[in-house]
Amino acid sequence: MGKAIVIASGKGGTGKTMFAANIGTTLARQGHKTVLIDLDTGLRNLDLYLGVENNIVYDVNDVLNGVCRIRQALLKVKSFPGLYFMAASPQKPTGEITPLHIKVLCEKLKKKYDYIIIDAPAGIDDGMIIATGGCDMGVIVVTPEYASLRNADIVKKTLNEQGIQNICYIVNRIDLDLIESGKAPTFEEVTKNIREKIVGIIKEDENIHVSTNLGIPIVSVTDTYIAASFMNMAMRIKKLLDDNK
Repeated sequence: MGKAIVIASGKGGTGKTMFAANIGTTLARQGHKTVLIDLDTGLRNLDLYLGVENNIVYDVNDVLNGVCRIRQALLKVKSFPGLYFMAASPQKPTGEITPLHIKVLCEKLKKKYDYIIIDAPAGIDDGMIIATGGCDMGVIVVTPEYASLRNADIVKKTLNEQGIQNICYIVNRIDLDLIESGKAPTFEEVTKNIREKIVGIIKEDENIHVSTNLGIPIVSVTDTYIAASFMNMAMRIKKLLDDNK
């Protein structure tokens, strides 16, 4: 039986979607059948990060509303064997979608796929709560900003309220120059309340921005420190899931 992971953040601009695209790609490269689902309805970007925006026919709302079958909305990402993608709707749904709908979808996908990675909307509104349905773990992406850290704590409480207790953190966009100059919180300040649950740290790197603009996950280039870092993050996430069986 597969596992579902929701990728969340308290505010926009943390790199949540970038992380979702690259951790999903990494898991697929490790031989796991992986599905990436974009649930950031109306503000979808995951298709752009994967370079498949011109190949979408059906989206997740079409599945939930019975317009198409699950397999019709699953787009195979040809560059990465074992990686599949389900797009978000470009418009807010007119029908009522609840966490139960997502739970049923995840339960069906878990029978055939090893990992389901859900890119949730930023914040703690109904969209994020809906995205938690059926998920076994939450990954909260934060940046070294006081606002991001405060919001992450609220996201954690919201995930707990939805029944997700297995939660870990990614600290993204670490800029050592800003930290050393006193223009950003120190690493100790960033990590003091979440240190034991951090599974990865991502440095600020212009190559990440270039890759997202090109629609090519940064881990596509395997012999880099970034690809190695994502391999380690995937390993730690899998271990946390195994430990909480």
